[in-house]
Amino acid sequence: MITISLRPVGRYWGTISFASTLYLCPILDLLLAEIPAKLQAELRLGLQEALVNAAKHGNNLDPSKRVVVRFSLIDNQYWWIISDQGSGFCPSSANDDDEPTDYLPPDEAESGRGLCLLHQIFDQVEWNRKGTELRLCKQMENRPRLSLRR
Repeated sequence: MITISLRPVGRYWGTISFASTLYLCPILDLLLAEIPAKLQAELRLGLQEALVNAAKHGNNLDPSKRVVVRFSLIDNQYWWIISDQGSGFCPSSANDDDEPTDYLPPDEAESGRGLCLLHQIFDQVEWNRKGTELRLCKQMENRPRLSLRR
Protein backbone atom coordinates (compact mmCIF):
# COMPACT_ATOMS: atom_id res chain seq x y z
CA MET A 1 0.00 0.00 0.00
CA ILE A 2 1.21 3.50 -0.88
CA THR A 3 0.15 6.49 1.18
CA ILE A 4 0.50 9.97 -0.32
CA SER A 5 -0.17 13.33 1.29
CA LEU A 6 0.28 16.81 -0.12
CA ARG A 7 1.98 17.83 -3.30
CA PRO A 8 4.90 20.08 -2.53
CA VAL A 9 4.11 23.72 -3.27
CA GLY A 10 6.46 26.49 -2.23
CA ARG A 11 7.94 25.43 1.10
CA TYR A 12 5.45 22.65 1.78
CA TRP A 13 6.50 19.03 1.94
CA GLY A 14 4.79 16.12 0.22
CA THR A 15 4.98 12.66 1.76
CA ILE A 16 4.93 9.18 0.28
CA SER A 17 4.93 6.15 2.56
CA PHE A 18 5.11 2.54 1.38
CA ALA A 19 5.74 -0.97 2.68
CA SER A 20 9.31 -2.21 2.12
CA THR A 21 9.41 -3.52 -1.42
CA LEU A 22 11.65 -3.38 -4.46
CA TYR A 23 8.69 -2.63 -6.74
CA LEU A 24 9.54 1.05 -6.94
CA CYS A 25 8.32 2.17 -10.37
CA PRO A 26 5.10 3.86 -9.17
CA ILE A 27 6.90 5.52 -6.26
CA LEU A 28 9.65 6.85 -8.52
CA ASP A 29 7.06 8.09 -11.02
CA LEU A 30 5.33 10.05 -8.25
CA LEU A 31 8.57 11.47 -6.86
CA LEU A 32 9.74 12.61 -10.30
CA ALA A 33 6.43 13.95 -11.61
CA GLU A 34 7.41 17.62 -11.22
CA ILE A 35 11.10 17.24 -12.12
CA PRO A 36 12.31 18.72 -15.44
CA ALA A 37 12.66 16.04 -18.13
CA LYS A 38 16.40 16.65 -18.61
CA LEU A 39 17.09 15.61 -14.97
CA GLN A 40 14.66 12.71 -14.67
CA ALA A 41 16.90 9.82 -15.78
CA GLU A 42 19.78 10.80 -13.49
CA LEU A 43 17.55 11.50 -10.49
CA ARG A 44 15.55 8.31 -11.08
CA LEU A 45 18.77 6.30 -10.81
CA GLY A 46 19.80 8.08 -7.61
CA LEU A 47 16.39 7.90 -5.94
CA GLN A 48 16.02 4.24 -6.90
CA GLU A 49 19.35 3.47 -5.24
CA ALA A 50 18.34 5.36 -2.08
CA LEU A 51 14.93 3.65 -1.91
CA VAL A 52 16.43 0.20 -2.50
CA ASN A 53 18.91 0.85 0.31
CA ALA A 54 16.11 1.88 2.68
CA ALA A 55 13.83 -1.07 1.84
CA LYS A 56 16.49 -3.78 1.44
CA HIS A 57 19.33 -2.83 3.78
CA GLY A 58 17.38 -0.71 6.26
CA ASN A 59 14.13 -2.64 6.58
CA ASN A 60 15.39 -6.05 5.34
CA LEU A 61 12.44 -6.11 2.91
CA ASP A 62 10.11 -6.64 5.89
CA PRO A 63 6.65 -5.70 4.53
CA SER A 64 5.52 -4.67 8.02
CA LYS A 65 8.16 -1.89 7.99
CA ARG A 66 7.63 1.29 6.02
CA VAL A 67 9.81 3.61 4.00
CA VAL A 68 8.76 7.26 4.21
CA VAL A 69 9.85 9.86 1.67
CA ARG A 70 9.30 13.57 2.26
CA PHE A 71 9.97 15.81 -0.73
CA SER A 72 9.87 19.48 -1.62
CA LEU A 73 11.19 22.24 -3.85
CA ILE A 74 12.76 24.98 -1.72
CA ASP A 75 14.63 27.95 -3.17
CA ASN A 76 15.57 26.19 -6.42
CA GLN A 77 16.60 23.00 -4.63
CA TYR A 78 14.79 19.68 -4.84
CA TRP A 79 14.89 17.83 -1.49
CA TRP A 80 14.10 14.24 -0.60
CA ILE A 81 14.25 12.89 2.95
CA ILE A 82 14.09 9.10 3.01
CA SER A 83 13.49 7.31 6.33
CA ASP A 84 13.43 3.62 7.16
CA GLN A 85 12.67 1.63 10.31
CA GLY A 86 15.92 -0.32 10.34
CA SER A 87 18.69 -0.46 12.93
CA GLY A 88 20.75 2.23 11.19
CA PHE A 89 23.78 2.77 9.02
CA CYS A 90 27.12 4.38 9.85
CA PRO A 91 28.72 5.94 6.77
CA SER A 92 30.83 8.30 8.91
CA SER A 93 33.34 5.54 9.62
CA ALA A 94 34.82 6.14 6.17
CA ASN A 95 37.47 8.80 5.75
CA ASP A 96 37.31 11.18 2.81
CA ASP A 97 40.62 9.74 1.52
CA ASP A 98 39.31 6.17 1.48
CA GLU A 99 37.53 4.47 -1.35
CA PRO A 100 33.74 4.79 -0.89
CA THR A 101 33.45 1.07 -0.09
CA ASP A 102 36.59 0.61 2.07
CA TYR A 103 34.66 0.66 5.34
CA LEU A 104 32.29 -2.11 4.26
CA PRO A 105 32.94 -5.80 4.91
CA PRO A 106 34.32 -7.49 1.75
CA ASP A 107 31.03 -9.26 1.00
CA GLU A 108 29.15 -5.92 1.07
CA ALA A 109 31.68 -3.71 -0.74
CA GLU A 110 29.95 -4.20 -4.08
CA SER A 111 26.73 -2.85 -2.61
CA GLY A 112 28.62 0.28 -1.51
CA ARG A 113 28.83 1.42 -5.12
CA GLY A 114 25.36 2.84 -4.69
CA LEU A 115 26.67 5.28 -2.09
CA CYS A 116 29.19 6.50 -4.60
CA LEU A 117 26.36 7.00 -7.13
CA LEU A 118 24.41 9.09 -4.63
CA HIS A 119 27.37 11.42 -4.16
CA GLN A 120 27.79 11.75 -7.94
CA ILE A 121 24.12 12.51 -8.64
CA PHE A 122 23.07 14.73 -5.72
CA ASP A 123 24.60 17.98 -4.53
CA GLN A 124 24.07 17.09 -0.87
CA VAL A 125 23.96 13.60 0.68
CA GLU A 126 23.58 13.46 4.47
CA TRP A 127 22.46 10.84 6.99
CA ASN A 128 21.10 11.46 10.46
CA ARG A 129 23.24 10.25 13.38
CA LYS A 130 21.36 6.97 13.68
CA GLY A 131 21.65 6.26 9.96
CA THR A 132 17.94 5.71 9.39
CA GLU A 133 17.27 8.94 7.49
CA LEU A 134 18.92 10.12 4.29
CA ARG A 135 18.66 13.71 3.06
CA LEU A 136 19.26 14.29 -0.64
CA CYS A 137 19.38 17.63 -2.43
CA LYS A 138 19.66 18.54 -6.09
CA GLN A 139 20.32 22.18 -6.93
CA MET A 140 18.52 23.44 -10.01
CA GLU A 141 20.77 25.22 -12.47
CA ASN A 142 20.49 28.97 -12.24
CA ARG A 143 22.56 30.28 -15.08
CA PRO A 144 22.85 34.05 -15.17
CA ARG A 145 21.62 35.58 -18.39
CA LEU A 146 24.20 37.25 -20.54
CA SER A 147 23.65 40.91 -21.17
CA LEU A 148 23.73 41.94 -24.81
CA ARG A 149 24.25 45.58 -23.88
CA ARG A 150 27.64 47.22 -23.57
